[in-house]
Amino acid sequence: MSAELELRLAPVDEERLAALVDHARRDEWPRRLMDRDATLWSSDLAVRRAIADRLGWLDSPAHFTDQIAALEGFGDGIRAAGFTTAVVMGMGGSSLAPEVLHRTFGTTQGYLDLRVLDSTDPAAVAATVDALDPLSTLWIVASKSGTTTEPLAFLADAWARITAALEAAGSNQRPGDFVVAITDPGRSVEAIPHHDQLREVFLNPPDIGGRYAALSYVGLVPASLIGLDLDPLLASASMMLAGCREPEPDRNPGVLLGLVLGGLARAGRDKLTFVADPSLASFGAWAEQLIAESTGKHGVGIVPVDREPLGAAEAYGDDRVFVSIELTGGADPTGGLLAPLAAAGHPVIRIAIDDPMDLGGEFIRWEVATAIAGAVLGIDPFDQPNVEEAKNLTRAVLAKASDGGNPGGEAAGGPPVHDLDGLSDADLAALLRESMGPDHPGRYLAIQAFIAPSPEADAAIERMRASLRDRTGHATTAGYGPRFLHSTGQLHKGGAPIGWFLQLTSTHPADRDIPGWPYTFGHLIDAQAQGDAAALAAHDLPVLRLRLGDDPAAGLARLARALAG
Repeated sequence: MSAELELRLAPVDEERLAALVDHARRDEWPRRLMDRDATLWSSDLAVRRAIADRLGWLDSPAHFTDQIAALEGFGDGIRAAGFTTAVVMGMGGSSLAPEVLHRTFGTTQGYLDLRVLDSTDPAAVAATVDALDPLSTLWIVASKSGTTTEPLAFLADAWARITAALEAAGSNQRPGDFVVAITDPGRSVEAIPHHDQLREVFLNPPDIGGRYAALSYVGLVPASLIGLDLDPLLASASMMLAGCREPEPDRNPGVLLGLVLGGLARAGRDKLTFVADPSLASFGAWAEQLIAESTGKHGVGIVPVDREPLGAAEAYGDDRVFVSIELTGGADPTGGLLAPLAAAGHPVIRIAIDDPMDLGGEFIRWEVATAIAGAVLGIDPFDQPNVEEAKNLTRAVLAKASDGGNPGGEAAGGPPVHDLDGLSDADLAALLRESMGPDHPGRYLAIQAFIAPSPEADAAIERMRASLRDRTGHATTAGYGPRFLHSTGQLHKGGAPIGWFLQLTSTHPADRDIPGWPYTFGHLIDAQAQGDAAALAAHDLPVLRLRLGDDPAAGLARLARALAG
């Protein structure tokens, strides 16, 4: 197994890269990374101490190779026990790696189907779990801290459904027999309700951060349940890690990529645009979280652009970098666009892998590259200083709901919501123009959809992104809330103040209680939307909030037409 890295850079970018390579060689960046030398990122003693506690991902391939037999035994045992489906209840790093592995490899015959629950929209929760038999489903609560709101809400819902099903069946089994947890030791596991009653608890090394956890229990426990062969996956990761020990930066597959990404971003090419083979397409969402949350802080950052529809070379501004991830011998996922993009002066990075199992190596390559890009940008790539802002404002809204107030009120402040049904086409067009304001180079346009994910919504959002890109020349991003809050949310608030944000919400004609909690799933997602909008507004970033109404699909279609007009 191997993975080829090819660069197509303009002469000025090649000169910048050569200077960075020389600098990294003189200062021994590859060695310092592998030696866990935190001075690579900071001279501040407190920051260095914090970084030193976040580098366990460098040990993941070796550490978890020793766990393969136990992991595969666990998967076989769950299958033998009669379980047919597993539901990963997590956010951000805890949900994206399992999704990549399942979307890429599917389920081996006889093993479990896998679903990922990472939306608090009541319709999304219902669509994910309501058709499942609670007693043939393995429920996986995944939270590094043990206190993440969304997985605990999902756990409360699942626990109530399991309990009701056991009572109806007259079974003497316990609800915990159907639940496992993936978390950290100590306070993290103790914070998870019923932690001492669960079928299994997988404790990750605490020095592995959530977004660097793909090759930990976070990704490997779900992988064992779908019957994935873990030996070649982790062997690929070990081979890539060995390659990243190469002291010559221009021969080091992870360090070289990091120098390219960081150097281009520092020169204004900060919109990293992914194009992947359809079989590998889910990798972009995982990389998006890793890069955005790691680099987007202190007014700098790399903006990952995942799943934006392709356009002609002239549709793109001079802030783009293109990454093609493809299978060796397969079709070009860009449809022949790489050469025109390079000819137009856009930097192009081509990664060709021999086998989908090489994704194990790509997880490591991109983790190393992101860490090195952080060093180039002069930031700590392992913290997330702005993540709590939206959470705190969300808590303010929910506290009002808990006290019997209106959970949709303005407890968090921030911009108002406009009902799409109450706007004429002319009013909608005027709102969009006013919100976007005067154009300026280098901005990105972000669609934040606090609605239930669906293929129809995906298609409408893609049309909206293509229209926005073609009309403005700017990069576009899109994410479902609250999922993106654990991904690109850090970049939105902490990165360069160049974003414009279109927040979409809906009503909840079929809301859903969170058992034992003082508010519903509908209250929760509405509070998360309002909290995030208020946090963006507090950074003086432009936010337009639109409520799509009871029929989000119709609202999205109308909005797509307005943006195309």
